[in-house]
Amino acid sequence: MVSTTTPICNFGWPAPDFDLPGVDGRRHSLASARGPKGLLVMFICNHCPYVKAVIQRIVRDTRELAALGVGSIAIMSNDPTDYPEDSWDHMVALARDLDFPFPYVLDETQVVARAYDAVCTPDFFGFNADLQLQYRGRLDESRKETAAKGVRRDLFEAMKLVATTGQGPREQIPSIGCSIKWKGEAG
Repeated sequence: MVSTTTPICNFGWPAPDFDLPGVDGRRHSLASARGPKGLLVMFICNHCPYVKAVIQRIVRDTRELAALGVGSIAIMSNDPTDYPEDSWDHMVALARDLDFPFPYVLDETQVVARAYDAVCTPDFFGFNADLQLQYRGRLDESRKETAAKGVRRDLFEAMKLVATTGQGPREQIPSIGCSIKWKGEAG
């Protein structure tokens, strides 16, 4: 496992569109995923210990963000050749078992991950209602550990701010996770 941190937020950067198959049998795009107050695009996978540690908090936070008008979508861009746990069947099972409140889609060609300049899982991109980037940071301060009671929910608080003001916080702490597993690259 190679740990990677995300770059700083490029405020105002426009969200690239996509059209990807979801584990729910439908195709999903920016238009179908966005909420009236914003959109959270998450690059996740099934095998990464960082994602495994926070996935239930992601589910909790996206449920709460939906109530604030923020849509969410999770994109799996890893090459499952060397990581079978990231296969389509495992994606379907994970989404079902955790009752994902957001579409979980496959970026098989990795074109979308490259368009977003995604670097790790989890990698979070928080957009306002105009689909301008306002957040590129961590989920919370617990990283890979069990979240302590009262831990600051960086992503949730940032997207709540985006939903109410259209602007994200100026100070953001990068996410850390497993590097995206690019096709043709080892490890």
